[in-house]
Formats: sequence, C-alpha cells, structure tokens
Amino acid sequence: MARRKGRVKDKWREKRWITIYASEAFNNIPLSYVPITDDEKASGRVLEMTLHDIIKGDPSNHQFKLYFQIDKIQEDKATSIFKRWEYSKEYLRSLVRRGSSKITFIIDAKTKDGYIFRIKIIALTHRQLNTSRKHALRLIAKDIIEKTVPEMTIHQFVQAVCYSKINSDIMAAFKKVIRVRHVGLEKVKLIRTAEKEIALLEA
Repeated sequence: MARRKGRVKDKWREKRWITIYASEAFNNIPLSYVPITDDEKASGRVLEMTLHDIIKGDPSNHQFKLYFQIDKIQEDKATSIFKRWEYSKEYLRSLVRRGSSKITFIIDAKTKDGYIFRIKIIALTHRQLNTSRKHALRLIAKDIIEKTVPEMTIHQFVQAVCYSKINSDIMAAFKKVIRVRHVGLEKVKLIRTAEKEIALLEA
C-alpha cells in the first residue's frame, strides 16, 4: 500500500507581515515591510539599508550604509534601534589615493542618555604627513568627540552622524592646523544601549 502523504505545511501562510519603523532620529518613518513567524525570533533581527533609502534625492547617499535592529513588536508594527553606520567598501576604495596620508582614529563615546558608541574616524590628506602631524590630528578629533557627543541624546547623535555635523566640526578644527581632503565617520557602532549600561552600573 502506498504511504499516505501528510499535509505539507505552507510556511508562507504561517508568516505575518509587519512594518518596521525607524527611531525618532528619522521621524519614525517606515523602513521595511517584512514577514515574520515569531515575535521572539524576529526581535533582534538587523536590517541593512543605505542613507538614500531614508533620505531620497541625493544619489551619493547610496555610499553610506545603515543598520537597524528590530526592538519591540506590537501586532503589525515594530520599532527599531540604530545599530551601525559605515562607508560602503566601494566608497572607501574611491577615497584612497597615492601620495596622500590616511589617518584613522577609534574612540568610544557615551551620549547624554547613556548609549555607548564606538566611532572610527577617517581623514585623508593632500600629501604625506609625518607622524607628529598625524598625532596632532588624532588629538583634535578626540577633543571634538569628547566635547560634543556627551552633550547629545542618542537621536541627536544619530542625526549628527548621518547629516555630517560631526564631520564638519572635525574638518573645521583640522583646517586650523592643515588642509585635508576628506574627513568622515567611517564606522559608528552601538556598543551598549542605555538599559544595558544602567544594568552594568547597578551590578
């Protein structure tokens, strides 16, 4: 006798669709419409997109990548938190030129409301710089980050990252010492949320 076939589950029918919204830094705009099977499994999922996906109009915004993590899900809506920002590999390659110096600097900074971010700054010069000049530029970048980020909320900080406010501040300070070709935040990564930071301090 032929074995009776069991009913094949239609996995897509079991899924439900939710809209994921950006944080206040981007006015809670809808980011994506995705299928999920389980709230618990979906929470924590990371979405990758470009700045152009959020701010339409400027094609150059394709070169900046953003990552959002699903936070809380309620019925067919989900909130998200800003997780990471970085230059695309293609954009990074296009910036590097022969005969110039590349200066990088990594620093951790905490926002006014307790979120900790790891920030990687990149600067590219018109010509080769000696070690002492490079060190001087790193100190300037460090000073700007340590003065500005602790005065910002997470939403203000994310806006300052994405709309180049921090880049402009560092560039203006660099110009007093030497003219550089490019300054930017190559990578910004959320290390700890305010909730986790509070839990650590209370432990």
